[in-house]
Amino acid sequence: MTDTALSKVAIIGIGLIGASVALAARHRKSDCHIALYDRDEAVRKTAQGLNIGDEICADSAACVADADLVILAVPVGAMKAVMSKIKSHLKQGAIITDTGSTKRSVIRDIGPLIPDNCHLIAGHPLAGTEFSGPEAGFPSLFEGRYWLIIPGEAPQEKVSQLEQFLSALGAMTEQMDAEYHDRVLALTSHLPHLIAYTIVGTATDLEQDLKNDVIRFSASGFRDFTRIAASDPVMWRDVFINNDEAILEMLQRFNEDLSYLQRAIRWKEGDKLFELFSRTRDIRRSIIDAGQDS
Repeated sequence: MTDTALSKVAIIGIGLIGASVALAARHRKSDCHIALYDRDEAVRKTAQGLNIGDEICADSAACVADADLVILAVPVGAMKAVMSKIKSHLKQGAIITDTGSTKRSVIRDIGPLIPDNCHLIAGHPLAGTEFSGPEAGFPSLFEGRYWLIIPGEAPQEKVSQLEQFLSALGAMTEQMDAEYHDRVLALTSHLPHLIAYTIVGTATDLEQDLKNDVIRFSASGFRDFTRIAASDPVMWRDVFINNDEAILEMLQRFNEDLSYLQRAIRWKEGDKLFELFSRTRDIRRSIIDAGQDS
């Protein structure tokens, strides 16, 4: 991995994504100097012990100083506060990107804070696990995964620099409009997490004996839901608050489809159930064919 245009990359937030970016860059022998910062001192010490990146900074200003690329790997609800602290320390011409799961809110919150001589290119890696913290990071997280970017008004040269860096991490980049991104992710990511949280929450409200047996005899379906529901609660709280419009739209559509399924079960309409299950199986096969099944 070589990118002479980016001599220093600053990462704010050393969780799963931030740590994985740093490790991927190192693993691919990047010529970039990778500086990291996290507001949690314990996280910084852990990252230091794990030798993540080239430099663990004690404050955000030092982290972003002279950085050609700044990556905000923090919950979307924290983006504005972070940008407020670092905006006066940014290098002229720096690219500012993020890893948040909502894009309209990020652009709304930090766009007005970007200095005139810097360039905001919002982004979202479609990669992750249910684990969090610097110890959860690993260098292959982005290999073969999409990293969506919203170019906005950034010059093509800057967009190309970011795409080159992300591609070198193993990601597949694709440009997208912010509003369209939020609607797509509301269905493919946000709604599934909401359903998972709800189902696991329902299990915790069961009578004690039944709840114990649900846990003991968990089949693969419920285990998958618990894996999703184990994701970072701060991050997902912020996602639902900041993409409420698109999520509520998809939730309404889901409720309508659920009512249709409920009626089909009640009236034993096997043909309708078979047709639905056949269509959804085809979607699963398409995901496997696209290499996005793991």
